[in-house]
Amino acid sequence: MVITMKMGICETTFARFDMATVAMDEIKSQVSDVTFVRRTVPGVKDLPVASKKLIEEEGCELVMAFGMPGPEDIDKVCAHEASTGLIQVQLMTNTHIIEVFVHEDEGRDEKDLKKLAENRTRQHADNVVKMIFKPEKLRREAGMGMREGREDKGPL
Repeated sequence: MVITMKMGICETTFARFDMATVAMDEIKSQVSDVTFVRRTVPGVKDLPVASKKLIEEEGCELVMAFGMPGPEDIDKVCAHEASTGLIQVQLMTNTHIIEVFVHEDEGRDEKDLKKLAENRTRQHADNVVKMIFKPEKLRREAGMGMREGREDKGPL
C-alpha cells in the first residue's frame, strides 16, 4: 500500500515569480507519493492563516509558504510580521511550514532576481524532500554552511 503525503502550497499574487509551480515540479521530480493542495492569497501577511487552514482543514502534513516582499521599509515590516505569524502557526499546529521568501531588493537586476527566486525555491523544495523522505541526507549536511538561492558559505 502506497501512502501519499498531503503537502500544502501557499503563494501570493504579490509575488513576481511563480515559485509554487517550481517547487511542486522539483518535489515531483524526486518523489511520486505527494499530493499538493495549493492556495493563493494576496500578500505575505495572508500566508499564516492560509497555511493554518491547509493544515487544520485540508489535513496537510507540511506547508511551503511562498512570498516576494517588495523593497520598501513597509514591505520588510510586513515580511517580518508574516514570518512571525508562520512561526506561530507552526507552534500551534506542530507542523512544519517552510517559508520561502525572496525580497525584491535581493536581486542585482530583474534577471538576477528571477534566477535567485528559482534557485531558492528549488533548493527549499529539495530540503523538504530530504526532511520528509531522506532525513539521513539532510543530517549529513548539518554544519556545512549551506544557503538557498546563492552560493553556500561552507563549513568553518
